[in-house]
Amino acid sequence: MADLSHYVDFKEYNFLFAVACIIFNPLFWNVVARWEYRTQTLSRLFGSPYIGCYSLGAVIISLALYRSHCFTEAMAFQPQSEFLKRQTFYYLGAALVAVGGVLVISSFLALGFVGTYLGDYFRILMDKKVTGFPFNVMENPMYWGSTANYLGLALLNSSPAGLALTAVVIICYKVAILFEGPFTEEIYRKKDKSK
Repeated sequence: MADLSHYVDFKEYNFLFAVACIIFNPLFWNVVARWEYRTQTLSRLFGSPYIGCYSLGAVIISLALYRSHCFTEAMAFQPQSEFLKRQTFYYLGAALVAVGGVLVISSFLALGFVGTYLGDYFRILMDKKVTGFPFNVMENPMYWGSTANYLGLALLNSSPAGLALTAVVIICYKVAILFEGPFTEEIYRKKDKSK
């Protein structure tokens, strides 16, 4: 494939805004969740850690929907690639969206709303680590399912810009995992020590 700058206008407003949304989301939920863990401000504000968690979860869902909208808009303002218009890429994109959907939905079902949306930062801890599907297949299946969805959408739209944005998603999720994983483990270590 030719130089990527022929296919992606990295200075186009919608592209830059999508990048900002992709970076903002995990940054937001990590900062707010750690702030909540240290101060319990949301729990006190809402009168319950559960209501605080549900409220933060609603905000995170809204931000995720908006990020997906921005991702789609950014692709619409960028050229498509004739190379990516092959049927093979279309079917691969559809398969990635399907697999991504299974990973995201099954992760949500395994964790529940509170487990998915940072309940442990609200001191709502699970009895034990979830080890069933899809967690028995991979670590962080919700993140990788979401990534598969974005990659699939990029391929379905024959969009080099979508592929570039998916790379930003991957980098952001990898950084988020580096911060979240050890912090969550420490939360549960403290729980085990207090027993």
